[in-house]
Amino acid sequence: MRTGTDTVGPVQDQLSDGHSSPTADTAAAPSGAEEGVRPHRGRRRRRTDWRLGGTAVRAWNGSVLIVALVALGAAIFTGSLVNLLWESPWAPLASTAVLWVGMIVPVAVAFRRGRPAGLLRFRPADLVYGLALGLGLRVIDGWVTDAASRPLPTADMTPSWLLTDAVPAGLVGPVLEEFLFRTVILIAVYSLLRRPAGRPAAAVAAILVSTATFILIHVVDGSLPLGESISVGAVGLVCATLVILTGRIWGAVLVHIVYNATMLLLIAAGAALSGGQ
Repeated sequence: MRTGTDTVGPVQDQLSDGHSSPTADTAAAPSGAEEGVRPHRGRRRRRTDWRLGGTAVRAWNGSVLIVALVALGAAIFTGSLVNLLWESPWAPLASTAVLWVGMIVPVAVAFRRGRPAGLLRFRPADLVYGLALGLGLRVIDGWVTDAASRPLPTADMTPSWLLTDAVPAGLVGPVLEEFLFRTVILIAVYSLLRRPAGRPAAAVAAILVSTATFILIHVVDGSLPLGESISVGAVGLVCATLVILTGRIWGAVLVHIVYNATMLLLIAAGAALSGGQ
């Protein structure tokens, strides 16, 4: 005579040999957790500040820095040849255009590799930085160059002046220079030194290298007497520091535009005053 136990036994054997039931799976789940199996985690949060590192910042490495320096050097050399060999009123503008190409190439190479997090973000405070620091730097320039003891600068205010001087110096030049010196060069140096030297040391080195190359290009291409490099150095130092402190580029771009635009306004005022005499 079979007991109830004899009937249950084969059924349990069949369940253990076949597919487990949903109830068994549910009951087994807690045991997996008890054995130390980690629950699945979601995706890592996306970085919002390039100064903390990230894939894009690591991509802006030594090779990007080399491309920037080589392209810049080649552009300066070629632009100097254009000025030297081409006797034309358009030679200065052509030389400047060559220099712009030398700036655009490394910027394009760098951004093709990646876009550092937060670098292109704009905040209303950037307008304040641009106006306040740009005007302050122009005052410092006037003090360093003893501008108060000299007449206002002037120029021949022809329509071509807007094309050859005002637009390049007041808009295009500042944007390209900031994107080369305060994004590509600054971030590349920072990226190279952030891990081995630490963030503070990397930031200081990036500011100094960016400023030094910024001064060098203005001295080498003949657009700046060596004695006036202090003012340009102050612009480079302030703009580089602003990018490091905010993590954004547009404040530095606006500082540079305001600084150059104030000189253009002084030139226009000088031309107006000299024309009225």
